[in-house]
Amino acid sequence: MTIRTIIVDDEKLAIQGLQLRLEAFEDVEIIETCSNGREAIRKIKTEKPDLVFLDIQMPGFDGFSVVKGVMEIEPPLFVFVTAYQEHAIRAFEANAVNYLMKPVDEDKLADTLERVRIRLNEKRSAEEAEKLKNVLSEVAPGAAEEYAEGEGESADRFEKLINIKDRGQIFRVEVESIEHIEAAGDYMCIYTGDNSLILRETMKDLERRLDPRRFQRVHRSTIVNLNQVRQVKPHTNGECFLVLDSGAEVKVSRSYRDVVARFVH
Repeated sequence: MTIRTIIVDDEKLAIQGLQLRLEAFEDVEIIETCSNGREAIRKIKTEKPDLVFLDIQMPGFDGFSVVKGVMEIEPPLFVFVTAYQEHAIRAFEANAVNYLMKPVDEDKLADTLERVRIRLNEKRSAEEAEKLKNVLSEVAPGAAEEYAEGEGESADRFEKLINIKDRGQIFRVEVESIEHIEAAGDYMCIYTGDNSLILRETMKDLERRLDPRRFQRVHRSTIVNLNQVRQVKPHTNGECFLVLDSGAEVKVSRSYRDVVARFVH
């Protein structure tokens, strides 16, 4: 993932210093630099960067004016860079990823970029999930409407934590961390991103405890957390595979593909 970045500052040396520090991060690509707010607004609208490092105090349009000036489009992530501590509260009110003091500290810059990566991943995951819904809706026409009808169902009654006794220990597993579940008779194998646990319970009973907008059966012996689906791979005879966050692939049988399409979002 490349982070397309614009630097905005009316001081040439400040731009050069930040450029130099950003060279240490291979995923950061500086696509433009701007010396004033008006130029920054034009470049942000035309280049559509992922990230903008933005000086606050500039002649004419200051940093906050730049943020206001691009609200008509989907704005990038902003990191404010300034020599003045008193702007910090207003910076966070503008939903900045972070607020860096000049001269920029390298450790704080690294921490800021990690926050940027997390935000961008969340955004891109949501976009991929929407694409996934569109793909599955083509496989099962009308599914999106059925999904919308089910959105009103309350999730309060469903489990948030499941206690699993396995290997002589009791594990408290957050339900959202469960990637998929496979049945073997009266036993369920619960897979999280980095672990697998055995639960003595029937598939039918376990389904009652899980929010059906998130957990759906995609095969007679498999339940999947739809929030952790990242790709659909078509297969023969109308079947397909779901690729999960961990890279695991789960087969969706023909009889369950409509169910998946209803609930993926």
